[in-house]
Amino acid sequence: MYFFPGLTVQRPYKTKQMHQSSGIVRSLVPIALLALLAIGGCVTSPPVQEMSDARQAIAAAEQADAAEHAPAELNEAQGFLAQAEQQLREEAYGPARANAVRAKNRAVEALATAQASGGP
Repeated sequence: MYFFPGLTVQRPYKTKQMHQSSGIVRSLVPIALLALLAIGGCVTSPPVQEMSDARQAIAAAEQADAAEHAPAELNEAQGFLAQAEQQLREEAYGPARANAVRAKNRAVEALATAQASGGP
């Protein structure tokens, strides 16, 4: 207890029980973090929509004669899609999703180039 003129303040003491419970909490934190990481890695779902978008964009670019007017972009799009399909078979959904998005973006570029060059 501290004494100040006109004010009495008691100092809070930590009990042995408080020290034990904080030690338990500290030991559970790393376990909880590892469990969250493990669960988070399993939750990833296949990139169904991204794969579909990429295939449709490539088909549209091919119909616009991108093979003639933008062969580099179309080939890159097809290459990214092939990588995404392989990664999908390997259940590497994160990289598959990224490559599917890249494939779609390249196909859209190929389509725009083909349309600007006078394709259908």
